Amino acid sequence: MCTPERYTSHASSMGRPPHRVGAGLPAIDRRPGIDSSLVPISDAFKHIFLGRALRSERLGDTMLPKRIALPVFASDALSSNAYATQEILLVLSLGGASLYMYGPWVAAMVVVIYFTVVASYRQNVHAYPSGGGDYEVVSVNLGPNWGVFVASALLIDYVLTVAVSISSAVQNLGSTIPFVEKHNVWFAVGLIIVIMLLNLRGVKESGAFFAIPVYFFIFSIFVMIGYAIVQLLTGHNLQAESADWTIVAENTFTGAALVFLVARAFSSGTTALTGIEAVANGVPAFREPKSKNAATTLFLLGAISMAMFVGITWLALRTGVQVTEKDSDLVGLPPGQPQKTVIVQIADAVFEGQHWVVLVIALATATILALAANTAFNGFPVMGSVLARDGYLPRQLHTRGDRLAFSNGILTLAGLAIALTIAYQADVSGLIQLYIIGVFVSFTLSQLGMVRHWNRHLLTEEEPGERRRMIRSRLINAFGLLMTGSVLVIVLVTKFTKGAWIVVIAMPLIFLLMKGIHKHYERVSREIMTNDSDQMTLPARVHVLVLVSKIHKPTLRALAYARATRPTVLEAITVDVDHDDTRHLQEEWDRREIPVTLKILASPYREITRPILDYVRELRSDNPNDLVTVYIPEYVVGRWWEQLLHNQSALRLKSRLLFTPGVMVTSVPWQLKSSELVLDRDA
Repeated sequence: MCTPERYTSHASSMGRPPHRVGAGLPAIDRRPGIDSSLVPISDAFKHIFLGRALRSERLGDTMLPKRIALPVFASDALSSNAYATQEILLVLSLGGASLYMYGPWVAAMVVVIYFTVVASYRQNVHAYPSGGGDYEVVSVNLGPNWGVFVASALLIDYVLTVAVSISSAVQNLGSTIPFVEKHNVWFAVGLIIVIMLLNLRGVKESGAFFAIPVYFFIFSIFVMIGYAIVQLLTGHNLQAESADWTIVAENTFTGAALVFLVARAFSSGTTALTGIEAVANGVPAFREPKSKNAATTLFLLGAISMAMFVGITWLALRTGVQVTEKDSDLVGLPPGQPQKTVIVQIADAVFEGQHWVVLVIALATATILALAANTAFNGFPVMGSVLARDGYLPRQLHTRGDRLAFSNGILTLAGLAIALTIAYQADVSGLIQLYIIGVFVSFTLSQLGMVRHWNRHLLTEEEPGERRRMIRSRLINAFGLLMTGSVLVIVLVTKFTKGAWIVVIAMPLIFLLMKGIHKHYERVSREIMTNDSDQMTLPARVHVLVLVSKIHKPTLRALAYARATRPTVLEAITVDVDHDDTRHLQEEWDRREIPVTLKILASPYREITRPILDYVRELRSDNPNDLVTVYIPEYVVGRWWEQLLHNQSALRLKSRLLFTPGVMVTSVPWQLKSSELVLDRDA
């Protein structure tokens, strides 16, 4: 939209007395031949990339069966097996290869924690199936402030899930394809954009697409483990490429230092637990019976994921895989060659001489890691929608898009993840230090909330069988609270100086931001709330002003529309910036005998906006019960650069008038010929 070059306000008048409404309106021109059914070009692109829009009543068609829900919500937890073992070994390597002897014990502790959390969340999905997940559990049982704090932790963790998963996917692919390793950042950004577009097509459609690679990853890992067992049983010796290399220890760890290092390795291994909470947050996306299907999916997730984790860790230790945080600490690594990931090294050892199989496993691993981001793309938008519904995030995140997905949440997550990936240059080791803090904050507070939930219900429940079930559930959640709380302390202590302090600071900041948004919405709600005494009060008079820079078709159209409203008082106003132009305007006005008073506002400093604002405020001050309506002619253009050449005065004036009580602003469009280009493109 655009506005004729000059319009604005202030005080000095000449001309006739204000015109009271009369007849004789000029004819309004209409452009023939415009087909209102034409589809805008933006919609055409949407149809190509995202598919056609879905009606609201088809929401039920998007619900997920368990076979699709597993890859949609569990891809993050399953994919973490690609780097959880590696993170354990990386930490233990700081004390040399001899500390790998603690690997099985660390892995065993991770398995215990994993099944504890799965069992605990099975209670959650039955008790709170609405999709609020940890946020709802904590808000109901510990209070809304704790709920918002948990939500801030989860939102951070969802963003980190995307950044870590995608960066790890590119790293795995780079282990076999050097070109990818050299351009890892842009490959990571491209993958995020691809997954974003797939999710914008809708949960069910993207889930069906993602199911094949997720199941293929599961199949390939179990085939690798099974084939390794057969090889070992038949007398073959499986040895990793790095087995004969030497790790240069950074220090000698004994006593308390050794305990701390093992605890740090354990905290890194708990990255395997990420994504479990996504199932609890995604219950509404399951088919009926939702809670039962979600609980079953959680059980399947735990069984499959831990079987893979145990198998990968066993094979890594059995084949002698060695990895270090710095390439220089691994003596024997060929100069200029980056370290291969643990998965790729295991595949090399198991399928010795069969490079194509190793490449397939590397591709499957990279794919599942990329698709792990899909868990966050399903969890973050749902969480954002719930928070927006409750007034803690912008309302735009609450509504579904054309494909019945929470499009704004998906776009927000993609933008944040891309920014984080670029900031850390897709470095998994750097990003992983920020990881897991948020998820264990939510785990711990969620379990505390569930314990209080069962305590509250036991006070009123009298049926013996139901009480026994509740007591059993409370014991499970209490054990979960003890375990996750212990892990949270370990993670905070061991990772704080490695980068986790950033998350520790970010969580309260996001909490304060969401509380600020909530206060704003509450304040606005109070301001606009009606009561029984509020009535629709008509203004005493309507004083209409039409802004005029010169006499042309847009001006005549604006005058015609203004007269058609039958206002009490109608004036045309112009600002005297150039005396010659103003005189010519007055002469032409008189010659045409336009039946509207032309008021000329003085502007000694050649301003346009201020004189009009002052005149409007003067009218409001003299007659506070009157309504002032300002009509502004604007050009409609078809090229972006034309927008820069027109309408700037109108935009400035409108932005200022909006802050003036009792003043209405009406735009009167005039379509220039270039605007037809838009319609032609749409056609």
